[in-house]
Amino acid sequence: MSERKKRKVYSPEFKAKVGIEALKGIKTVNEIGQEYGVHPVQVGQWKKAIQEQASRLFEGKRGPKPVVEHQQPDKLYSEIGKLKMELDWLKKKSGISLP
Repeated sequence: MSERKKRKVYSPEFKAKVGIEALKGIKTVNEIGQEYGVHPVQVGQWKKAIQEQASRLFEGKRGPKPVVEHQQPDKLYSEIGKLKMELDWLKKKSGISLP
């Protein structure tokens, strides 16, 4: 019987280290792969993942949050409803009759 090869599992720290080194561009992907014992395609995938997710590092830290367009009308309608109920209550309590 042949033994099955176990899949290598790399830690996130290791992936980040290898991916950042690939981003630096000092060595080729093949050289980095040989140095760390990782297939060059895998190094390229980690590099690409870092590039794609780099912008998310700076999201949401400060500044105004983007308003979701479909939630704003609901928020406004609920505010209108609250104000209308308050106005009706004030009219009733004061005895003023407005058209």
